[in-house]
Order: sequence, then C-alpha cells, then structure tokens
Amino acid sequence: MTEKQELYFDHLVIGSGLAGLSSALTLAETCPGQIAIVTKGNIDDCNSRLAQGGIACVTDSQDSFAEHLSDTLYAGGNLCNRDNALKIIQAGPERIKWLTEKIGTHFTTKAELGETQSGKDEYDLAREGGHHKRRILHAGDITGEEVERSLIAACEKNPRIHVFTHHIAVDLITKARMAKGQENDICYGAYVLDIRTGSVKTFRALTTSIATGGCGKVYLCTCNSDVACGAGVAMAYRAFAPIANMEFFQFHPTLLYHPKVKNFLISEALRGEGGTLKMQYTRGVYTEFMQNYHEMKSLAPRDVVARAIDSELKRTGQPCAYLDMTHKSEAFLRKRFPRIFAQCYELGINIAETPIPVVPGAHFSCGGVKTEVNGFTGIQGLYAVGETACTGLHGANRLASNSLLETIVMPKLASEHIAANLDNLRKAAPEFPIPAWSAGNATNSDELVVISHNWDEIRRFMWDYVGIVRTDKRLERAKRRIVNIQNEIHKYYWDFHITSDLVELRNIATTAELIIDSAMLRHESRGLHYNADYPERNPELDGVDTVVRKPYPY
Repeated sequence: MTEKQELYFDHLVIGSGLAGLSSALTLAETCPGQIAIVTKGNIDDCNSRLAQGGIACVTDSQDSFAEHLSDTLYAGGNLCNRDNALKIIQAGPERIKWLTEKIGTHFTTKAELGETQSGKDEYDLAREGGHHKRRILHAGDITGEEVERSLIAACEKNPRIHVFTHHIAVDLITKARMAKGQENDICYGAYVLDIRTGSVKTFRALTTSIATGGCGKVYLCTCNSDVACGAGVAMAYRAFAPIANMEFFQFHPTLLYHPKVKNFLISEALRGEGGTLKMQYTRGVYTEFMQNYHEMKSLAPRDVVARAIDSELKRTGQPCAYLDMTHKSEAFLRKRFPRIFAQCYELGINIAETPIPVVPGAHFSCGGVKTEVNGFTGIQGLYAVGETACTGLHGANRLASNSLLETIVMPKLASEHIAANLDNLRKAAPEFPIPAWSAGNATNSDELVVISHNWDEIRRFMWDYVGIVRTDKRLERAKRRIVNIQNEIHKYYWDFHITSDLVELRNIATTAELIIDSAMLRHESRGLHYNADYPERNPELDGVDTVVRKPYPY
C-alpha cells in the first residue's frame, strides 16, 4: 500500500513545545507563506509545559550579561561555545519583552507576593543552582504552562499557522535519502504518520524546523513527559546530520519520591529560596551533606548535586534524600510554589513542616543536533531549535533555566537566517514529485508485546549502565544490548505497518545508541558525564565536542 497524500507548506515545524510554537510565530513575523505545526498529541502535549522554574535572563540593574555568561561557562565545564552562549544571553531581554508585550505571557511580580517596598511593580526574580544572582523570571511554579498557554493562544489567532495534532513525524525527506548522495544535501520536508488514520502523509516545505524536545523517556526514571522520545535527534541522525555531546545527560537532583506519583519534579527554585538537601542517617533526624561535596552546598550545579545524592544513596542504602523547606512559612510556600505545595499536601506532606523525599531522575539532554546559534544544521532548509539542538550554550552541564531562554531565542535567530536565505531555498525546491511513503509488503502485527518489551529493556539498561555514574564495562554491556535490539527493531519496522509506538521505539533505540556511543568516546569525567574509570577532567579536551555522524550509504 502506498499513501499518495501530499501537503505543501512554506515552513514545517515539528513539535509544539515552547521552541516549536516560538518557531511558528517568529516565522510568521519574519517570512511570507503558510506554516504547518505537526505534533504527535494535542497541541499542549509537550515537555515544556512541565517546566516549573523559569527563564534565566538579565533584567535587573544589579546583574549583567558578563555575570550570566560566567555562571553559564562555569556550569558547562569548559565545553560551552562562548560566542554562541553570549549571543543567546544578550538576546534574552528582547525576547522576554516579546513574550510579555506581544504574546501576553505573565510573570510573577513582587507585588503579587506582597514583597514590593519601592511602590513600583517589579518581577520577582528567583535564584537557582549555579546562579550567583537572582535572574530567573517565573510564573509561580508553572512557568512552562504559562508560556505554553500564551504561545498557543497566539498561534490560534494567526491564520497562516496550521496545526496538525495526532501527527507524528517518521523521517525527514532529503536529497541524500532520495539520490543516495551527500554533496550539498537539502531537506524537502518530512513523512508524517496520521495516528488516527494510520496513513503516512508527505509534508513538503521550503524549511523544516525540528523542535521535538528531549529524550528523557530513554531512561527508566525521568521527570519528562511521555512525548520525550528523542525524535528530532534520531531523525536528524538518519538524515546524516552531525549529532554532538549526547553523553551529557542531565539528571535533575530532586524528583518527588512517592509510590503514588511518578515524574513529578521538585523545582530547583526551592533550593534558591534556601532549601537544604539532607539525608536521614538516623530515624527522625535530618542531616545536611552537600557541604562535603561543593562550596555552594545545596545550590551547587545540578551535576554535582545529582552525583552527591546518588553517592549518598548507594553508600547508605537509603531509598531517597530529603529537601528541607521548613524554614519558610506555609503562607509563603503556598503562594510561591502553589503546585508543588498542593501536590505534596495531597500526599500527606506539608512541606512547611516536613522535608520532601527526593531522588535524581533523567531531565535534560545537553547534546543534540549540532547547529549554529541560529539552528542551521548544515543541511539546506533544515533547522533544529531548543533541546533538540546543540549550539554549545549548555556545554557539559546546563545552567538552570537557560533551557527556556534557548527556546525563545533560537527560533528568532533561525527565522532571521531563513528570511535571508529564502531565495536560495526556493531555487533548491524540487519541481519533481517526491516519492510517496511506501509500506512495501508490510502487514499488521499481532505481536505488539515485542515493542513494549524492547521499550522496557532499553530504559532499564540505560538507567543501570549509562546513568549518573558510568564505567567502561557498563557501557560495553549497554552497547551489546542496544545492537541486538536495533537489529530486532529494524526487522520489525520493515515487516509490519508502522504505528506511533513503533516510531517512538525506533527513535528511543537510536537515541540510546547515540548516548552510549558518545559516552564510550569520551575518556574523561566532565560535567554530566562521569566515568569511574576516568574520574578526572582531561584539559586537552576543553572545548572539544563529541560528534557522531551516520555514514552515508555507499
């Protein structure tokens, strides 16, 4: 069966999180033509919506770009691209103004918390781990939800933006894919599965922007939503784009530890308000421990804190650590962290009286599709933005709340690059029809257990062997398992009609292998990558990215 439906748009955006919606809106402002957003769930089914902390941005006269950059570079472990990081940081204030004045995003002010004394209303700026200044704009503890809400509303009002929900991108359409060549590669769009009908549509476009977010679901324990399956990185890799620094996967130190709740994040902003991490070495007695690991104690960068908690849990055999906020009043905590307070209270934990049980969990990929600061991948017409991309902003460890900054800045820079190259993109557009998706002799599968089994196995061995602390032996074990699973998936993929579950499994497996391969190539410990066989940082690798690229099919 061959699906013949072909749709044409000037610009295709894959993903509907903050980076995807920002891309569509900035393209509508900068470039002519029609824009399509494809998203595999509802428009608000995204990881961005779960972000609690906020957006790191210099908006206070007591702060500076230089200080924000300094904190970013320090957290990044001498692996950040200094120039790209500075460009993104400097572009922040203008993008915040765009959000608040044009899009209608609301950030919490001091007056709303009853803390203003100057008579004028100012943003309530939070502080998080690794920051030496208060510079985090937030909307209570639901910042991602608020920004996502305002961006969705703006997209819905724009007649040039068309949203295709329950559509999952399968593969990019490139010149190399069709002609088996690598010179001057061009992206022409993507094959997209309509989940409701089971048909695969051809989306043709002058530009394709990948904004599919991260890949936290590659790990057993994660605060990511179920959509975070590494689709953008996997598709770009299959399209022969370079993938960089996938070994640097950030584990958030504080996921809520409770049998009735999974994937609920306890924001780093609590530690910014003086929260301290403790262990219960003796029943009923909570003892601080971060002073043994870093001079910033509980406000140390995330990689340090996650490893410290992991070390204490393994050393003591305790199931969790604790985050103590009992120095703050219940009134303050209810107002500043309404969702976190409500969730914990529902579980019988009054965080004003009792420390919060926490454990580390997979959170953010600092690696991704290697791009310029404007998201350009090197393949004409193909861009990657947000967590899918690797610009060098995060280096070996993302500074807290720089991720949301990236999601609103990169799309603006990408749209400007696209606008400047539209004439060349139009000349490169093929006049010939693009081959429709072909399922060949595939049949419907009656063994879906194969998909669920492989999915579970990948997530478990990634957690056990490629987690917070790695060794060469663990990585070798993981590599052997992923190679076997990849062979099974490849056979299954071409024997049976594709489903959204199979597409996601294929992407998870590809992403897992990229993380393993990258980790095996880096013979040192730096930032989020800690290999017990190479416990020290190698100065010769300062500024050296780990790049993996799929070989061309010759």
